[in-house]
Amino acid sequence: MSRTVPIPHGLPMERDAGPFDPPRQIARLRETRPVSPMVFPDGHEGWLVTGYDAVRRLMADTRFSSRQDIGVLHMPYETPGMPAAAEPSPQQPGVFIAMDPPDHTRLRRMLTGAFTVKRMKQLEEHITDIAERQLDELMRLTPPVDLVKKFALPVPSLVICELLGVPYSDRENFQVNSAKFLEKDVSLDEKMAAYGALTTYLSELVTRRRAAPGEDILSDLAGRDDLTIEELTGIAFLLLLAGHETTANMLGLGTFALLEHPEQLAELRANPDLMPGAVEELMRYLSIADIFFRYATEDIELGGETIPKGSTVIISLLAANRDPKRFDNPDTLDIHRKARGHLSFGHGIHQCLGQQLARIEMRAGFSGLLRRFPTLKLAIPTSEVKLKTNMNIYGVHELPVTWTETAR
Repeated sequence: MSRTVPIPHGLPMERDAGPFDPPRQIARLRETRPVSPMVFPDGHEGWLVTGYDAVRRLMADTRFSSRQDIGVLHMPYETPGMPAAAEPSPQQPGVFIAMDPPDHTRLRRMLTGAFTVKRMKQLEEHITDIAERQLDELMRLTPPVDLVKKFALPVPSLVICELLGVPYSDRENFQVNSAKFLEKDVSLDEKMAAYGALTTYLSELVTRRRAAPGEDILSDLAGRDDLTIEELTGIAFLLLLAGHETTANMLGLGTFALLEHPEQLAELRANPDLMPGAVEELMRYLSIADIFFRYATEDIELGGETIPKGSTVIISLLAANRDPKRFDNPDTLDIHRKARGHLSFGHGIHQCLGQQLARIEMRAGFSGLLRRFPTLKLAIPTSEVKLKTNMNIYGVHELPVTWTETAR
């Protein structure tokens, strides 16, 4: 195997190939050494995994731990106000995405019934109604309009608030704090202050739900006597954060991508039956939740390399989803592609619990937007779109759009 690409010092982050593509250095590394050593800013050597097959195997191997409390977290890039290496983070009760079995198994099992394919299909009509009502609101506005603020963020926020039992009137609180929590270039103190504000709010909410339950997921969980308030709060934090940030960014960035591919957009508008496949392709192509950490609990062979026990391992889902060994012409957006098998929802025991919900929201959101706004276009030059290069979930901060005829 070629070793011509230098070992990266820090995680390559600059989107130098375009707003939708991986950094060129990561793409080159995937072709030459898909499981590569990587030097962190503090001098510690860890690993970066970019190849599709290696990422898939890694995420299915529970010897790669998700726990952040078992070793030092070496930051993959220089972050102003944050040390290059942070002390091990104590496990947060209920935040099962950062747990291993059996703790992860116990908590996730409690939620599987709430997110089954059958239950999500039962909710599909209601979710479509939520999207259509938000499009009604958008239609009443005079363009240009920020599509993120008026559509991409409200739709998943309304859905997850209703499912969980979180008052939508409190959205400013959790949206501001969740955005701050996901921001890269803030100090650890600021990040923890945002986390503390969110968990304080959610702790009070789940305590109220335990005393006076409603018809929602948090009430169902609060009725269990095998969950503490702290665990309920952690679960609520995880579901609320993941339930609106990821889909909101997909709706915003996905619309931007479609507007930048007008032939694909026109075909999708003319043939709505292509939407389910288009959603999978957009998920693959954009891979908004890109970087994940794992920690080797023993010496592990992966992709012809031996990853020593205790190593910090970084996974790039964007690089894996653009691997030409798995997808033909991977840097091309192709709504006809059979993109099932992409890793945007993860793989293995931590595969996204709410993936069916996200698919329904995206199908409803994109379908309604394209149908009702046939002349939708950017209101600013492409180069002026503000990209979320400073966030741990990629997207657009704003997407000013306009239209030239009466929306339907």
